[in-house]
Amino acid sequence: MSMLFTTVLNMSITASYIALGVLLIRLLIRRLPKIFSYVLWSAVLIRLVCPVSFTSDISFLNFIKPKVHGDTGIIEYLPYNIGLMQIPSIETGITSINQVVNNLLPAATPTASANPMQVYMSLISSVWILGIVVLLGYSVISYLKVIRKIRTATLVRDNIFETDRIDTPFVFGLIRPKIYVPVNLSANEWPYILAHEQTHIQRWDYLVKPFSFLVLIVHWFNPIMWLSFVLMSKDMEMSCDENVIKKMGMDSKGGYSNSLLSISVKRSGLHMGSPLAFGESHIKSRITNILSYRKPAVWAAALTIVATVSLLTAFTANPKSQIDLPAKSSYSGYGIEALIDNQTPYVGNNSKVVALIDAMPLPVGIKRGTVELQTANPPFGITIQLMMSDASELTAVSGAISGDAFNRNSILLFSLIDNVENISYKIIDNTGNFDGASYNFTFNREQADKWAGSDVRHYADNIESLKNLIDRLNGVLN
Repeated sequence: MSMLFTTVLNMSITASYIALGVLLIRLLIRRLPKIFSYVLWSAVLIRLVCPVSFTSDISFLNFIKPKVHGDTGIIEYLPYNIGLMQIPSIETGITSINQVVNNLLPAATPTASANPMQVYMSLISSVWILGIVVLLGYSVISYLKVIRKIRTATLVRDNIFETDRIDTPFVFGLIRPKIYVPVNLSANEWPYILAHEQTHIQRWDYLVKPFSFLVLIVHWFNPIMWLSFVLMSKDMEMSCDENVIKKMGMDSKGGYSNSLLSISVKRSGLHMGSPLAFGESHIKSRITNILSYRKPAVWAAALTIVATVSLLTAFTANPKSQIDLPAKSSYSGYGIEALIDNQTPYVGNNSKVVALIDAMPLPVGIKRGTVELQTANPPFGITIQLMMSDASELTAVSGAISGDAFNRNSILLFSLIDNVENISYKIIDNTGNFDGASYNFTFNREQADKWAGSDVRHYADNIESLKNLIDRLNGVLN
C-alpha cells in the first residue's frame, strides 16, 4: 500500500506543477474564450492518472528538472524505497523545499525492527485509504439522494424531464444522460436551458466531471487539486455559456444572463460530485463573462488552437532524463563529473546512488532496470536489475554474463559510496536467446579493497585520483 501511495504522491506532485502552469496561462488568456483554458485542465487530469509519459525538449517540467527514470518514464520525487533509506530524502526540483522537508524526515535507527520512515509511510497510507473510503461513501450517498429527487420526474419530450423537487437544471446519467429541469420555468428560459444542457451532453461533460471528481478523491490530500477541480468546473460552465451565445447569436446575451440569474436564485442542495451543470455556481463570474464575450476572429482562434496544442504537449511531456542527455564530461566512457558530484557517504541516498550507477557504461545489449537499496540493517547493499534487450551483440552480452563487465563498476561504486558493503547484479534475459534465464553476481567491499591493495575509497578524493582508478580498472580488468 505504501508503494501505491508513493506512486500517487509522485503523480500528484507532478500534477501540482502542471496545475500551477495552467493557472498562470489561465490568467494570461482570461480574455480569450474559456474553451481553451478548459482544455488545458486535461493536462492536469492526465498527470493525475498516468505515472508515465513521453519525453520532449519543450516539457514544462524543464523548469524544475525532476528526476526521470529513462527506462520507465516515471518521475520520482519521493523514492519508492524511502522507508528503507538510511537518511530519507526527497527531490522536488525546488532546493528550498527539499531542504525543509529533508531536515524533518527521520533517519533510520539501526537497532529498530523497522525504520521510522517505514512506520510513517504505513500510517500515512492508511489515512489516505481512509480518506478515499469516506469521500467515496459521501459521493455514493449524494448520488442516491439525486436519484431519489428525480424518481418522480415527468417526461416532457425526448430526454428532457421535469420535476418540482429540484431548483436547478442539470444533466444526470452516465450511459443515457437525461436533462432534468424544475417546474414552472418561463417560456423564455427554456431555449437557453436546453441549449446549455445539450452542449454538456454533446461535449461529454456529464462524464468528464464525475470522472474528474473520482480522480480528485484519489488525490484528496492535495489542496491544489481541489482548487483545480473548482476552476475546471468553472471553465466548463463558462465555455458552455459561450457556446450557447455563439449558436443563438450575440443578441441573446441579455436573455441568457437573466435566465441564468433567475434559475440560480435558489440552490438545489445537490451535493458535490453530482454532474450538475446550469446555474450551479459562479453566477456573477459567468454573467460577467457572458456579457463581455466576443467571438474571436478566425485568425485569432487558429493561433490560439496552435498555442493550446503546444501547451498541452509541454504540460504532458516529461523532460529528457539525465540518461538521455549527453554527459557533461566523459572519461573512458564514465561520466567523471557526475561521479565526483554524486559521491556520498550513505547508500541510502537514493538519488545520488542512482546517478552514480547511470554515470557508468553498460555493455551493448543491456539496459538498467530497477535499483534496490538495502539499508534496513548492515551490511548495507545495492541490487541492480539489468535487462538483456538486444541480441545483436551476443559477444558483449556473453562477456557481461561472465561478471567481469560489472566488476569495474562495482569497484568504482565501492570507492564513491562509503558505507556500501555488497553490490549485486541480476541480469534478466528479455531476448529469448538465453531461454529467459537470469544471472546473478555479487561483489563485496573486501574484494575491492584486496584488488586495490588498500581502502578503495581514497580514490574518490578528487577527479584525478578517480581517473587513475579508472585507468587501473581498464588496464587490469580488460
